[in-house]
Amino acid sequence: MKKLVLIFIFLLAYPHIGITQDIKYYRSIADTSHDPIPKLIALDSVISKSFKKDDDTFIAFSIQYIKLAKEIDSIELAAKKAMNLQHILTAYKNDPRGAITIIDEVLANKYKIKDSFLLAGLYLKRGGSYFRIDMQKAIEDYTTALNNFGQKDSIYKADAYLFRGQANSNLGKFVPAGEDFKAAYTYYENLKDYEYMLYAHQGNITMYSMNGFYDKAKIERDHLIKKLIQLNLHERLVASYYNQSVDYKDTKQFKLQLKYLLKGDSLLQNLNLVGNLDFVIIHSKLAEYYANDYEFEKAEKQLQKLNNNLEKINGDLIAESYYCSANAVYFKKTENFEKALEFANRKIEISHKLNHKEDKMESHLLLSDIYYKTGDFKKSVDNKNEYYEIKDSIYSKSSANALAYFQTLYETEKKEKELVEKTTSIQLLEKNNDFVKRLSIATAIAIALLFGLILLYRNQKELKNNKILQEKYSQDLLQSQESERIRISKDLHDGIGQKLLILKNKLTKSDNKTLVNETIEEVRTISRDLYPFQLQELGITKAIEHTITQIDENTTIFISSEIDNIDNLFQKEEEVNIYRIVQESLSNIIKHAKAEASKVSIKRLADKIIISIKDNGVGFDFPEKYKETNSLGLKTLLERTKFLSGQMKIQSKKGDGTLIEFTFPVS
Repeated sequence: MKKLVLIFIFLLAYPHIGITQDIKYYRSIADTSHDPIPKLIALDSVISKSFKKDDDTFIAFSIQYIKLAKEIDSIELAAKKAMNLQHILTAYKNDPRGAITIIDEVLANKYKIKDSFLLAGLYLKRGGSYFRIDMQKAIEDYTTALNNFGQKDSIYKADAYLFRGQANSNLGKFVPAGEDFKAAYTYYENLKDYEYMLYAHQGNITMYSMNGFYDKAKIERDHLIKKLIQLNLHERLVASYYNQSVDYKDTKQFKLQLKYLLKGDSLLQNLNLVGNLDFVIIHSKLAEYYANDYEFEKAEKQLQKLNNNLEKINGDLIAESYYCSANAVYFKKTENFEKALEFANRKIEISHKLNHKEDKMESHLLLSDIYYKTGDFKKSVDNKNEYYEIKDSIYSKSSANALAYFQTLYETEKKEKELVEKTTSIQLLEKNNDFVKRLSIATAIAIALLFGLILLYRNQKELKNNKILQEKYSQDLLQSQESERIRISKDLHDGIGQKLLILKNKLTKSDNKTLVNETIEEVRTISRDLYPFQLQELGITKAIEHTITQIDENTTIFISSEIDNIDNLFQKEEEVNIYRIVQESLSNIIKHAKAEASKVSIKRLADKIIISIKDNGVGFDFPEKYKETNSLGLKTLLERTKFLSGQMKIQSKKGDGTLIEFTFPVS
């Protein structure tokens, strides 16, 4: 067990070690190493680098890998490589028996395979190889695979059902084939694998044809061809064209048969497919067609294409059967009966290996015809009798199967139709009841929503009006305050101030004069606070600078400033509000901030001015402070800002100072 874990660790890590090394490097390690683990890793590298690039190297080193894995008791590693090797051997090298032998050697130790997916996969792959040489054994392997796959292996179970359906269909077992195709279709549908859903559907279409339902097959096949084109699955179209050509041959529509064979040939050329099974089938059937039509030159061209790829045909019994049939027909028509018999006998030998009864029947009919041409009437009759015997057995069995299958299909469709009709009636009644209920509920909801919207609209309108009134009241109040301040300031300056000056001039004692001077200065201070006469005398910019200078000189707070000239940008009432904003902000710093320093900045831009006032004081929580009933300073600042159509931003945190920024538009 410990050795197996080490192998897995090395295999996981190895792709990242020496990744730039070429295949020769790993081949040399594989050929010279005596330590099984490095050797296994080197073999794995050669296999991965040669995959789909060098089939001979891939096969040779895969076989070495499987053998070594078995020697060190790593059967599951051997199983994985055997599964990967099967397709190359069967499909590309036409050696299904070789693939079966390798898988059999691994399955000899199947009790050591704990992974049910690997075990089922081996049977699925072996079934794929048996499909080329023995349909019945293929069915048995697909069944075993289905019994071993788990719930999470849906895609592989779908494949097993599809392949088993194809094998059952080839053996004329239409009822189990139909069930398999249906199961495969359902699995693929759940997996949203639309490509393979079409393959399952193709299996059912083939059964329609085999049982003489050519019109039904044509309708379904045309639909399938359209879907294959939409999904860009052109390679799969070849089989559909060939199957349709077979139907036309059976119904003696030979021109249409040729048309669909040529469609398949054209597609093979466009896809540059040479030597595969579709290639062999299309060119074999074209050779037969032309030979039967006595167009020997065309038939010879088709046979030449097959002969050029003979190494890909030998070993694949299905491909070889088509090849032998084409040659037998050609040589029979050209009266080379010795060669015709050679190929016809090889075809019947293959048909017995495949256990494909329709192929057997076709082979005996071909032999009967050839023997008749040679004058050996006894053998001709014997083969004709064999033909009829197989035909009768297929006909009776096929008819019974077809009847059972299509009767089941009909009954199922009938029941489904009845069920749909009953369900539809029930659904219509339910829909009528539901409609009434839904209409009542919808009406009630609509009325409630309507009243709700009306109330909401009225509330919003009332809130908006209240807000407008509140803002107007605040603005009027500020204006009223400023007007009252101006009046009081003038009264103090012109009335009490003048009288105090007269009183001062009449007094003779210095003590009394000092007291009067102090009183006059205090009245002037109150007057200046009530209304900044500097605005009229100096302008807004100098008035703000004067206020800053006074605070800097008369308090312990150090105040710096950067002030652009903003004179004549605002109306008089607006200038008063700007001045008050600066004045009140600085007053708040003096009263509450406990600051050591402050900075006032006024920036003039093209369409606005920005006033920022910063301090290094104790700071505060703005939302909390604003909610306090006695925080009139902040509320007044906000109202003045609104009066000027501006914006006020406050950045403050307890213990971290405060920055107040005002932005006012300039018209």
